[in-house]
Amino acid sequence: MFNKLWMKLVIIFGAAGLLITAFTAFRIWSFGSQVEYQKADAAIVLGAAVWNGKPSPVLRERVDHALWLYKNGYVEKLIFTGGRGSGEKTAESEAARDYAMKKDVQADDILIETESAITEENLQYAYELAKEKKLKTFALVSDPLHMKRAMLLAETIGINAYSSPAQTSAYQTINSQMPFLCREVFLYIGYVVSRPLEGIKRRMKVLF
Repeated sequence: MFNKLWMKLVIIFGAAGLLITAFTAFRIWSFGSQVEYQKADAAIVLGAAVWNGKPSPVLRERVDHALWLYKNGYVEKLIFTGGRGSGEKTAESEAARDYAMKKDVQADDILIETESAITEENLQYAYELAKEKKLKTFALVSDPLHMKRAMLLAETIGINAYSSPAQTSAYQTINSQMPFLCREVFLYIGYVVSRPLEGIKRRMKVLF
């Protein structure tokens, strides 16, 4: 009797887990196709790898989209994010800045931070820079499959942002998209689950 009950619970929770995972994957995939063309003070471009001091194809596509927003009057400033990867002398944001300047963007219209290593830090450090310059509204630029989690993180930090995924991406094939999607599903669910726990921890610290 106990073994049958246990097996039923395992099946129920397993099915629920699969449904949650599938639903999250669908939301991430569908959200990436949504582009909000609105004017903002600046575009925040999330970092990606640098290859030998130059933007990788992934980073280049993100920067190109931000340049399109800038040159078409949707944003007035560009904020590039990302520190130095392993073995790289050039930070992701520095490579993005240099690339943008070669495309005729004025140096005064570019802000960079060179310390972040993960998406949450990209956004936090970019927001700190923006507040110093009194920038209040933002276009958030990354790959389509990255946008759902990035927008959730931005909302948590308090960034007034709209979603502006790059319209071309280095992730073109199913073989390249599926690992990216699986990673985002795992990180998105993990973050959603951890948010209430972090709130409890903060309240416990206040009480004790």
